[in-house]
Amino acid sequence: MTTTLPEATARRARVAAPGIVQPEEWLPAEAAHASRADALTAVWRASRAAGRAHAIEDFLFTYYPTRPAQLGRWHPGPGIALAVPDAAGEPPAGERASWRWYREAEGTVTLDVAAFLADRGDTVRHVRSLLGATASRPGTFGCFGLHEWAMVYRDKESGRDQRHPLPLRLGHAGTDAVVESHPVRCSHFDAFRFFTPQATGLNQLQPTRETQVALEQPGCLHANMDLLKWCLKLGPAVPGDLLLDAFELARDIRYTDMAASPYDVSPYGVEAVAIETTEGKAEYVRRQRGFAARAGDLRERLLTVCESLLR
Repeated sequence: MTTTLPEATARRARVAAPGIVQPEEWLPAEAAHASRADALTAVWRASRAAGRAHAIEDFLFTYYPTRPAQLGRWHPGPGIALAVPDAAGEPPAGERASWRWYREAEGTVTLDVAAFLADRGDTVRHVRSLLGATASRPGTFGCFGLHEWAMVYRDKESGRDQRHPLPLRLGHAGTDAVVESHPVRCSHFDAFRFFTPQATGLNQLQPTRETQVALEQPGCLHANMDLLKWCLKLGPAVPGDLLLDAFELARDIRYTDMAASPYDVSPYGVEAVAIETTEGKAEYVRRQRGFAARAGDLRERLLTVCESLLR
């Protein structure tokens, strides 16, 4: 069976149905994917080339961590076989056969699902369990991004270094006052673990790695950024457009995460979301709901990948 890629492939490099894809379809998809990846990482790459830290985007390449070359490598996803070009001068699809978890057979290259599951089956099952549990819950939208504030709360007393080389918008005393005058409701362990010792007891929840599946909820900015992490962990099993959609969402969330933080991000041309005000809270929730809607779609697509692998 020959598969024709949908019209959106040239723009988003998306493969939707199992089968064999001919070179005249997948080669443009591969090129479009690489161009999109370059555009999405242009700001960070320019900053790095100039030897400058980027207090907002560095997180996407250090915490997860992401590599531009990894983002730029297109994968069709499980069940898609790429026909090897036979015209002179065409890039050899057979080169993919040397990539980890790919195999070549009868003039095509495809993801070797059995080999992938032998190595990463536990990861696939964990991702399916976590994302399924997250998707099953209603989102909560009253945290106002106070996790970033709790990470610097009374940090001078603990002797900890400030997490980012940026001034605090309200100063140390003003930052502490915001934390003390708001309920702290962080459900995400990988944010909570960076709280200062003085802030951990203020949180209404005490998340742990063991309770992550039980507590993760779809309104959480960090849970939604983490869709990028899960895409990266599933590597070549994730279609290229899904990976870049997850990166784009994580990048957009990161800008809001820092805009709503206690830091002054104006040097990056970013206007603060002043969550200590009524207007700022409303703006934060508006963005948070938008991110949750985008993440919900990506979460379902990633769950579909997991189910496809495990079938």
